[in-house]
Amino acid sequence: MNAAVAGADLHYTVRGRGPVCLVPSTMGVRPFELQTEALTDHFQVVVVDLRGSGRSTGDFADLTFDLIAEDLEAVRRDLGAKQVAVLGHSILGSLAIEYGRRRPKSISHVITAGTPPKGDMAWVAAKAQAFFEADASEERKEILRDNLARVPQGQTGILAQTPMRFFDARFDAAPLLAEAAFNPAVFAHLLGPLTHDWDIAADPDSLRVPIFLAHGRYDYVVPYTVWDGIPETLPDTTFRLFERSGHQPFFEEPEAFAAAALEWRKR
Repeated sequence: MNAAVAGADLHYTVRGRGPVCLVPSTMGVRPFELQTEALTDHFQVVVVDLRGSGRSTGDFADLTFDLIAEDLEAVRRDLGAKQVAVLGHSILGSLAIEYGRRRPKSISHVITAGTPPKGDMAWVAAKAQAFFEADASEERKEILRDNLARVPQGQTGILAQTPMRFFDARFDAAPLLAEAAFNPAVFAHLLGPLTHDWDIAADPDSLRVPIFLAHGRYDYVVPYTVWDGIPETLPDTTFRLFERSGHQPFFEEPEAFAAAALEWRKR
């Protein structure tokens, strides 16, 4: 399906039943379709290619938090939904939070998974490295070293990072990313100009939508410890740690994730 906006056509897919939950993506809809499959028993999951990524047209370099909110609003209107929840994974959680900040009447709930409280990736990486060195088992560290040693020169090696991203250090993530649409320019903008200076705590009084922060105990990409002391300073914010998950608890513990999110939503 497509929603027309100024300067772009936004591609999105709809699956499942229940409350509508928008899931923004910058690498095509298929990876998040696979990772959220189990959630479709509880939510109507709508995966949205942000402009300039996946099958959406337009220029990703134009995107600001304001424009992203306008684009996601166009999808909400196209669905005919009065209100929606929004789920953002990793740094895309910042987009979900900012959408909620800008459109509190349109967003019922903001859910994030593996999202840092700041967009400064150098700061996050330093925290992640220190946590991995202090917390990971020797077996997990050895698996990571062996994986990285086999990565061909010049490649990113994201699949080799399984020990940092999943509870199961030997998990085969290749099928999840087989149909991903990676665009280096998209990620350069996403992790650079768009989010580098973002900080959830910069203006807490403007956060008027309930926020659910989900994290995996074995997430060594964005460790849960980066949130120490922060949720308590934010209005209507709930932090939940999933003990058998890494960077994507909605995929690794889908039933527990859905149950926790639905219980929180009712509360």
